[in-house]
Amino acid sequence: MTDNKNMFIAIGLSLAILIGWQYFFGIPQAEKQRQAAEQQRIVQQAEQAQQQAQQQAASTAPGAGGVAVPGSTAAQTTPRALTREQALAATPRVAIDTPRLKGSISLKGGRVDDLSLLDYHETVDPKSPNIVLLAPAGSPHPFYAEFGWTSAPGVNVKLPGADTVWTATASALTPNAPLVLTYDNGEGLLFKRTYTIDDHYMFAMKDEVENKGGAAVTLFPYALVSRHGMPQTQGYYILHEGLIGVLGDNGLQEVTYAKMDDAQPHLFKATGGWLGITDKYWAATVIPDQSVQVDARFSSNQVGGTRNFQADYLGAGKTIEPGATAASQGQLFAGAKEVAVVDGYQKTYSIDRFDLLIDWGWFYFITKPLFLVIDWIYRVVGNFGVAILIVTVLLKGIFFPLANKSYASMAKMKALQPEMVAIRERYKDDKVKAQQATMELYKKEKVNPIAGCLPILIQIPVFFALYKVLFVTIEMRHAPFFGWIHDLSAPDPTTIFNLFGLIPWDPSSVPVLGAYLMLGAWPLIMGVTMWVQMKLNPAPPDPTQQMIFNYMPIIFTFMLAHFAAGLVIYWAWNNTLSVLQQSVIMRRNGVKIELFDNIRSVFKKKAPAKS
Repeated sequence: MTDNKNMFIAIGLSLAILIGWQYFFGIPQAEKQRQAAEQQRIVQQAEQAQQQAQQQAASTAPGAGGVAVPGSTAAQTTPRALTREQALAATPRVAIDTPRLKGSISLKGGRVDDLSLLDYHETVDPKSPNIVLLAPAGSPHPFYAEFGWTSAPGVNVKLPGADTVWTATASALTPNAPLVLTYDNGEGLLFKRTYTIDDHYMFAMKDEVENKGGAAVTLFPYALVSRHGMPQTQGYYILHEGLIGVLGDNGLQEVTYAKMDDAQPHLFKATGGWLGITDKYWAATVIPDQSVQVDARFSSNQVGGTRNFQADYLGAGKTIEPGATAASQGQLFAGAKEVAVVDGYQKTYSIDRFDLLIDWGWFYFITKPLFLVIDWIYRVVGNFGVAILIVTVLLKGIFFPLANKSYASMAKMKALQPEMVAIRERYKDDKVKAQQATMELYKKEKVNPIAGCLPILIQIPVFFALYKVLFVTIEMRHAPFFGWIHDLSAPDPTTIFNLFGLIPWDPSSVPVLGAYLMLGAWPLIMGVTMWVQMKLNPAPPDPTQQMIFNYMPIIFTFMLAHFAAGLVIYWAWNNTLSVLQQSVIMRRNGVKIELFDNIRSVFKKKAPAKS
């Protein structure tokens, strides 16, 4: 009866964990997918029906000396919603043509508002569409960068704005050919903007103003990144998506879309730094001259049913005397958050902590070095999955001395099992004395009963660091392993419930339980290796604990089925190495390895209890 009670308790705990996992992970993810599909359907209907566009209002807030930064304004005269292609065709443009980027700069407003990443696709299929990063105002998902000048309140100066049409000196911006835009306000000010671009994702911008008039003029340089509408996000706590920046002594600033408030913009004063808007793998950030103090801001406003987000900075005023010229310089990063590229920019341009554009998390001191080691090995072996396996072996080697002590303690514990059983039998009616006798035995034999937990505790930060590497680094995106694993950053796509694809049925379509039914081959391998590893260790004396430990591999198998395949492969490989390592240590300490006996005992029928 007691065994049955313990079994029901263990099953109940297991079901509670599984149901909790489904409630907090499975159902929210399914709901996000449903919302994304619904959102896409609405967008398509809007494009097909050419419905009335929602008017985008300006978003302004005071900067230095009360000067307002121009906001994100869409064309006020657009009579209907435009597709991306229609919005691009509505304004004159100069092409952006580099080995890694394709897009255009709008001559109306001088904005960088059209950018696609040639090296990245929406799916693992190389024929799928390229990732679109930036899009113009008037399109379904506007996202763009803008540089310019503004003036103090009440000063009547004709400045180039969102509706200004610039004159271009070239038909394309390439790494070998800069683009110069000019605009004469007809009132004595000649504006000149020079764009250059490198082979990756960095734009450099130089804004100049020549005063041909008879009076001095004071202007303030600014730059902004603006996004209209709430973008679709991953929705994970460990990943930041939204407004981001490193702003001098303020340090790293991360504000999610959900935490942006109309009335409470986030204001900062900083020298140098950078700020912008980031997605999981892509970002657009503006970077001021690192020696110049700026007023920086994260802001948001809602117009109609659309919420707009903006990250901008405002520089100090420049007084331009008659016959003189003033200049302002800045940079725009718009592209994929590749570690080598981002680190290279930080070093080349001395951009303050630009590497934090990649969300390395709290374990930065472990996560980034771990990635760098994996990446170096990948460049040798040509496969990130193999690199992860090799790194696991290296980690096992590094932690071997500590693991040796831990496993040696566990081996001694196993050797003491007969004496511990005898103590429990001797004091079966007095648990306090049984505990005291057990502790005296540990002290006499110099055994630490919790030493066996150390290898697991050590693995926890490494596990989370590897999880972070697989989850946030773009290098892992669409990185194949072998066989059916075409993306190490995505869950194993197979499932035992359709015989790994032999039956033409999608278990994930089952309401509520669909998440449980996606149980792939690698999670099963991981669960088996975890179970085998646990069978090497002494069984807990308490029957309930034994039952729980027996069910733990099953619970973890279902839980990790939703994790990145690379992480599951790492865990399975780590379990296998742990079994081998522990077996060697147990042999050295003269402890008999009873792995197969322990496994057989699980399936062996117990004799009926005597009445």
